[in-house]
Amino acid sequence: MTYIIVFTTTPNKKVARKICQTLVKKSLAACTQIIGPIQSHYIWQHRLEQTKEFLCLIKTRANQYKKVEKLIKSMHPYQIPEIVGINIVKGFMPYLNWVNTQII
Repeated sequence: MTYIIVFTTTPNKKVARKICQTLVKKSLAACTQIIGPIQSHYIWQHRLEQTKEFLCLIKTRANQYKKVEKLIKSMHPYQIPEIVGINIVKGFMPYLNWVNTQII
């Protein structure tokens, strides 16, 4: 079984909470965390932007990535939201086994 952490950033805590809670309620993620506010720097429409955002960490199985991505896109206010998945290369097996039991 392959597990991943999906990262997304949101413009405020309300959006972050709604996305994270929905993913857990729909059993697409075993656990989520919200970190922030954080400060993001990036180029958007030829301008350097500096914004306050909230970072969501979403633990799930790799085979659920497309469903997680689709749900995030459907709830996210950004035109092009950050949605990236990183493989978990190593992990505490009792925790990863628990992750597996929480996901449909």
